[in-house]
Amino acid sequence: MASYMNPEQIQRYQNLEFAFPEHTLRGAAILIPGGTGGLGAALVARLLMEQAIPIVGYLSNKERARRVGLKLESLYGGTVHLVEGDIRCAPERKKYIEFASQFTGRIQGFACFVGDPARANFDELQSTDLAKSFESNFIGPVLLAKEVGEHMIARKVEGSLVLLSSMQGVGLFERSLNYAVPKASLIHACRILAKQWSGKHNLRINLVAPGATVVGMAESSIRSGKYDGFIDRQDICRFGRPEDVARAVRFLLEPDSYVTGQVIAVDGGLSLKA
Repeated sequence: MASYMNPEQIQRYQNLEFAFPEHTLRGAAILIPGGTGGLGAALVARLLMEQAIPIVGYLSNKERARRVGLKLESLYGGTVHLVEGDIRCAPERKKYIEFASQFTGRIQGFACFVGDPARANFDELQSTDLAKSFESNFIGPVLLAKEVGEHMIARKVEGSLVLLSSMQGVGLFERSLNYAVPKASLIHACRILAKQWSGKHNLRINLVAPGATVVGMAESSIRSGKYDGFIDRQDICRFGRPEDVARAVRFLLEPDSYVTGQVIAVDGGLSLKA
């Protein structure tokens, strides 16, 4: 028998006895920076339904964050734990991790929804525009993921981290340089971390790349009719919904997942047409 084969497990599979655990995040502390936004809030709702412990980060609007938290609690039960801070700053990242770890002694999952649309006129694009976009869409998220991962490794947590890229980080969309390049860089950085963490530590990191969704950064463009052509040309059959993204993130947060270093494009196939 091979060194890493489990005879009892093989026997169960030969008997067609499969295990599909449910509610595997019940009681788990999940840190969700940017979780008060439209896409992040959908994941928080899903985690509340599963009786997880969502620790939701927001930048500065305390009143808005409080309203979102109370509304989610009233609809789905449980408690939303709020933490304020700018993840671009090292002391604020430390505060996020310390606050999130107090509930169970360790962070057991991480999903980062922080980002900036980085809208800039392509013809007038300057180094300051690119630097600001990289700081918000790459540096803050990837450093926090690294630090959360190190926290989990130190506590021997076998869990998952999820970052948000974009269909613009996967496909080639003209005039999207300022936003797309940091999001594409995030993909490469996460693949490096996945390779570094997966074998020895069994810590997984993946990405979800949303497309044109009815909430979040694409909402204003959808409202204006700017993206109607995607449906008119049958590039996609409908616009994305926050539940689409939340389901993908939740799949990747599974504690015993066998997926790492991957990108799930939740865009209805739009990036395939770019």
